[in-house]
Amino acid sequence: MRNLLTAALTRDEAIELLDIAEDMDQIHDRDQKKLPALRGRTVVNLFFEDSTRTRSSFEIAGKWLSADVINVSGKGSSVSKGEDLRDTVTTISAMGVDGIVMRHGSSGAPNLVASWIPQIVVNAGDGTHEHPTQALLDAFALRRRIHGDASRGKGLDGVRVAIAGDVLHSRVARSNALLLPALGAEVTIVGPPSMLPPGIGTWAASHTTDFDEVVDSRPDALMMLRVQLERQTGAFVPSAGEYIGGWSLTPERFARLGGDTLVMHPGPMNRGLEISSVAADAAASLVLEQVRAGVSVRMAVLYRLLAGRTDS
Repeated sequence: MRNLLTAALTRDEAIELLDIAEDMDQIHDRDQKKLPALRGRTVVNLFFEDSTRTRSSFEIAGKWLSADVINVSGKGSSVSKGEDLRDTVTTISAMGVDGIVMRHGSSGAPNLVASWIPQIVVNAGDGTHEHPTQALLDAFALRRRIHGDASRGKGLDGVRVAIAGDVLHSRVARSNALLLPALGAEVTIVGPPSMLPPGIGTWAASHTTDFDEVVDSRPDALMMLRVQLERQTGAFVPSAGEYIGGWSLTPERFARLGGDTLVMHPGPMNRGLEISSVAADAAASLVLEQVRAGVSVRMAVLYRLLAGRTDS
């Protein structure tokens, strides 16, 4: 594995990364949160879109592995002066860094960057395309809650996962729809008709517009997606009230899940829109476990791609 650009991993590749993340997760509970694994390596977090969770967790991950981490935002880079993407990344590459973690508003941008430079490239979210480390951390948190300390080497065979909401604009949904079935999970996609993307019939998942039917089926896990208002260029639902009425995890719907369904959300949450606080803060919620898993998984990815590498 040279780069991480997509969540279209084999089962063995995914489990290898999740198992490495199990080792990395132990660092959270240590007083000294430093490993020497990437000492002398330099990683650039190149973010052309705003981010809190992803960029912070990549920064923590790199620093806990003893890498030198440099944060560069699109607003503060030469891109804001008119420099094109290729000139920006090849300039950074020429400085002798070892890897670039990149978030960009255009789908496919990290793939282009990986073809231009010899350093490793990690896709931290590209447009409405993919977000592979988010899918990995979702799988890690879910696997850990289901299997506990016996998680190593295991997939998610037979686990029923529903992904609900603004699927059209969600790179998280796309990456999870690739990764979770590879791990053996049975995935159902649900959302308003206007928020289901063209070609969804080709995904390795079933799909429906009936959220109440999905709730009443009591899946093992229900992942609520953020309504991405900043990416919407039209009226995908007539009103917030209609969205809440049809596709929000309200207290009433959460109660119907019966307490056994695990609740997930990639964050940031629009509380009261796609998810109620009752659901988000419940014992069945994995939201904070997903946040913690973000550091562990991103440590695993950086370690897997950079440790022992000598060609950059």
